[in-house]
Amino acid sequence: MKNLTRTLLWSLYLCAMSLNPLQAAETGNGIINVATIGEPPTLDPMATTTDLVAMISQHIFETLYAFNAKWDVVPLLAEKMPTISEDGKIYDIPLRANIPFHTGQIMTPADVVASLSRWLNIASRGKQVAPFIASVTAHGEHGVRITLNRPYSPLLSLLAFNNSAAVIMPAALLSEPLTQYSGTGPYRLQAHVPDQYIQLVRFANYTPRSEPPDGFGGARRPLLREIRFVPVVDENTRLNGILSGQFDYADSLPPEKYPSLKNNAKAVPVFQQPFGLAVMVMNTRQGIMANQWIRQAVQAALNPQDMLLAAFGDPAFFSVEGALYPANYVWHSGQGVARYNQASPETAAALLKKGGYRGETVRILTSRQYEFHYKMALVAAEYLKAAGMKVKLDIYDWATLTTRRADPGLWDIFITHGPFPPEPILNSWMSDDYPGWWATPEKKRAVDAYISEPDVQRRQALFAAIQQLFYEQAPVYKVGNFNTLAAKARTLEHFTPSPWPFFWNVDTQQP
Repeated sequence: MKNLTRTLLWSLYLCAMSLNPLQAAETGNGIINVATIGEPPTLDPMATTTDLVAMISQHIFETLYAFNAKWDVVPLLAEKMPTISEDGKIYDIPLRANIPFHTGQIMTPADVVASLSRWLNIASRGKQVAPFIASVTAHGEHGVRITLNRPYSPLLSLLAFNNSAAVIMPAALLSEPLTQYSGTGPYRLQAHVPDQYIQLVRFANYTPRSEPPDGFGGARRPLLREIRFVPVVDENTRLNGILSGQFDYADSLPPEKYPSLKNNAKAVPVFQQPFGLAVMVMNTRQGIMANQWIRQAVQAALNPQDMLLAAFGDPAFFSVEGALYPANYVWHSGQGVARYNQASPETAAALLKKGGYRGETVRILTSRQYEFHYKMALVAAEYLKAAGMKVKLDIYDWATLTTRRADPGLWDIFITHGPFPPEPILNSWMSDDYPGWWATPEKKRAVDAYISEPDVQRRQALFAAIQQLFYEQAPVYKVGNFNTLAAKARTLEHFTPSPWPFFWNVDTQQP
């Protein structure tokens, strides 16, 4: 019954994503304030896998492709789907004509080639595919050609994803780090005052696609004149702001406050079930967690039920499940999950001894900007101590945490979360370059087999083998699945819930 309920809820969500209820004018004077969990570490969508950056930057920048409501890849800046050679090695991508950047110049194949080259060099997801790319070149006056040295099945999904994203920018502005933020999106960056606000204003020359809105695909219409993303670190402050009418949308709210939203005069809850999974990423490159026996000890020691209960309180907000995808996904598998939910300090102690543990301190990075991360860290620390480990919590704001985790000398475990991506290769830990740096010969063989296989059913079995390895080598500890609570103002019209909330095709009744 539980799986059936989830399937029905997910189906309703996907149906909602495909609706086109817009009856408003193409442009208006609405201004909305969006309360986020804090200051983003950057506005460069290539440079990070942080969901907060993806949420904001997707309004400024666009990719060649996007995901529709059914999580199928559809064209965005590309004119149509690519022509793919019979051997799967050549992708010819036609580009939309006369698409302006915020600078006023028109997008050319040279801009696309330069942007994709930068993505392959600096983005963790770009680096996943880079070894398989022979060349990226202009193809005619209005196209680009991607030539592979061997087939890579998830390529279009990587080009469509808005996280560590292959966004297109003017070639002349590309730099490292990025200092000017000009894209083709429906909104342009007007001002950024750190720790106060990020102001986006309508791009007057934006040309939407002709298709109806469909998830992240189709027409993106900038109905609002202005969007202000306001960093609000404390979740209760975000809640009070949405209840009082200060904010039009508030992200990541405390689950125990759900009753206060249900009948509020100014706001309505935004509840997504299932949203995604919470994980503890271990540093396989350096320090105590580079030892697989120690990682397996962490895996054996933890009690996910207690961690999730502390984090969310209400069982309606979580489920204790080891599979990396829920049962209603084609990627669902039970392989390897026998190692999940052991909650055995005795087993953990034996593994610590096997791994030669000598009382080193395990440093756990966490942040109170996602309060559920912090609560899970508190419980995890107690279970690790019960198994005989020394533990220290290092608590930072989210932007600092995402910076520190890039240095393998500064941490042993960090806590994060994310939605269930439509393509498994989009899971951050699938990239060897993602902090944690899970890169073993066994993983390479398993992933290479998976990405080279075009048949979906065979790919399902190959991903199940990756899940088996995920549990054997324990680079990441899956805590469990969870649902999210956010809230929107009753005056916010046509908003569609999404793992990465977007505010094109959205209007407001506010004057």
